[in-house]
Amino acid sequence: MAMLTMQARQFHSAQRLVRARIMRNPNELIEEKTTFGEGLADSVARFGGSWTFIILFAIVLIVYSAVNVVLGNKAWDPYPFILLNLFLSMLASVQAPVIMMSQNRQDMKDRLRSELDFDVNRRAEAEIQSLSHKLSLVTDKIDDLEEALRKTGAVVPARAGLAEGTSA
Repeated sequence: MAMLTMQARQFHSAQRLVRARIMRNPNELIEEKTTFGEGLADSVARFGGSWTFIILFAIVLIVYSAVNVVLGNKAWDPYPFILLNLFLSMLASVQAPVIMMSQNRQDMKDRLRSELDFDVNRRAEAEIQSLSHKLSLVTDKIDDLEEALRKTGAVVPARAGLAEGTSA
């Protein structure tokens, strides 16, 4: 009984450790180390990849083009909208690296998640192997006790079908 009690304590402490590891939120760990620039990059990438941005950007382009077409000779950027092309090129040259920075941060989060999962799985596997080994030791001790009782001639009750392969 003392061995089983010790085994149960070890099992429960291992369970607490695994739960503590599982409860670590990779997003919180990453956010603790986030700089202002990284947070800004995430916000820009989040907004730049949304339908809100696409719709607003399409409206701005349509209004810009319409105003310049309607103004004709008095337009500040007449057709073929060279100034608009310049602005779009500048926007793309800034937006692409910002989105890449955000993707790199997402890769870091994914890597941290996989490392935490691997750590939990490794600890769980080690604990399962330890429990299996200890269960084998307990089974061996019970078998030794049964054998000693049989030698003394005492009646040994069946172990709920474990030896016979039947269910209880």
